[in-house]
Amino acid sequence: MPIQQTDVLYTAVATAENGRDGRVATDDGRLDLVVNPPKEMGGSGAGTNPEQLFAAGYSACFQGALAVVARQQDADVSGSTVTAKVGIGRNGDGFGLVVEISADLPGVDPATARALVEKAHTVCPYSKATRGDITVTLA
Repeated sequence: MPIQQTDVLYTAVATAENGRDGRVATDDGRLDLVVNPPKEMGGSGAGTNPEQLFAAGYSACFQGALAVVARQQDADVSGSTVTAKVGIGRNGDGFGLVVEISADLPGVDPATARALVEKAHTVCPYSKATRGDITVTLA
């Protein structure tokens, strides 16, 4: 269910110049990066790219969701990590993304870890936003 504008707690603002071959910066100056297409897509690969930024945001958001779910179930996920791999490729109408989320939960048995990751996927805002539009694989 989408949130209403009146329910927004925080709004991030970023501006891009020259798309995939330029610069992206946040309004508070905390992020100011050169962006370039990766070499695999014919670019210089000298800067970061939107897929790396998306992977960074998704992995951080998913890690937060995982921590919330773990607290609710009295599971200890301290020392855990979440890695997001974001792929881009051609699809029928241009380009599309695929995502693989992998979580390493040391000290948590595999069945519990899998259940926590699956539950985190149901509550993570990035997972919700991409549901139905991007193939997301959990590992």
